[in-house]
Amino acid sequence: MARVKRSTFARKRHKKILKQAKGFHLGRKNIFRLANQALLKSRQNQFKGRKNKKRDFRRLWIIRINAGLKAFDITYSKFVNLLAQKNIELDRKILAQLATEYPSEFKKVVKKVI
Repeated sequence: MARVKRSTFARKRHKKILKQAKGFHLGRKNIFRLANQALLKSRQNQFKGRKNKKRDFRRLWIIRINAGLKAFDITYSKFVNLLAQKNIELDRKILAQLATEYPSEFKKVVKKVI
């Protein structure tokens, strides 16, 4: 079997990886092996970050709703339970937005639930 020289394909692949690693520090931007490892790790972190973003926003919405409910002397968990019992299907994002930006509308929702 004939020997295969991979110079042009390898160079093309290396240049592609190094282009993606642009902006990394020290050798991680211009040494192929380090750049490749850095890119693999950064892609793992991107995946984790996309999952954590959803978790963080949910926590933020719950905190905002709970803060809006303090004026009505009711906890978040009781409020959500009452929402489910009354079949009011407002998600946390909308409730948090109402609590922070439109307190009068949020008050109407709370009065309807209680």
